[in-house]
Amino acid sequence: MLRYIIVSFLALAMASCKSAASVAEGEAGSAMSSSKIIAKHYANKREYRTMYIKATARYEDERQTQNVTADIRIIKDEAILVSIRFFGITMAKALITPSEVKYYEKINSEFFEGDFTTLSRWLGTDLDFYKVQNMLTGEALDNLNTSKLKSSVQDKMYKLESDAAATNKAYYFEARNFLIKKQEIFQPAKNRGLTITYPGHQKHGEMLLPAAIQIDAVQDQGKTNININYTAVTINEEFTLPYSVPSGYEQIFIKLDE
Repeated sequence: MLRYIIVSFLALAMASCKSAASVAEGEAGSAMSSSKIIAKHYANKREYRTMYIKATARYEDERQTQNVTADIRIIKDEAILVSIRFFGITMAKALITPSEVKYYEKINSEFFEGDFTTLSRWLGTDLDFYKVQNMLTGEALDNLNTSKLKSSVQDKMYKLESDAAATNKAYYFEARNFLIKKQEIFQPAKNRGLTITYPGHQKHGEMLLPAAIQIDAVQDQGKTNININYTAVTINEEFTLPYSVPSGYEQIFIKLDE
């Protein structure tokens, strides 16, 4: 089970942040061009060297439910370390960089080392380091400036949507700061879908960051839901990224159908 929690953190809400103020949101009215929506979204500052997130998380699939705590350490554009704990004991860790994915979990004494190509094929969705980083900091997963998107207003939010047949993508924004409220990725032919929802945001210094992230994944094997709750966020704190696989652990390999 821990393997799926770790992977879902990569693929893929909140108790109050002690030093943060909640961010008011706006409702979309008249239509706006996609280029203007994109520009306003990227006008939100994401200037930081490091980010340290403490969180609680609830994992649920069709067989089990599990509550855990997590520490997420981000060195911008370089590395992300996720530590999963039960009752204060570290039970799993994942270290990802732009070129590599590593994780281990204690229950089965297993570890994995690979790249995003293998992991993306296993999960059934395109994944890389920057998309994980964007998800955690409340930015659109993809670079919107390189995508062909049409704009509309739906459920009082601005919506940007791709018209690609194989993989449908949609992004929803509130109208005050153009913070992302929801991201959707669907592959109809493969019966796969991923929805990432941001119920609220909070201010940390000059940055507006998610207060919560809800991840809902649907595929042939069933449904998975993860609610990540940030309990504290620290910006530009100096820290290390301690990661080492305990001795005696067995390396696992992801087998993919051709």
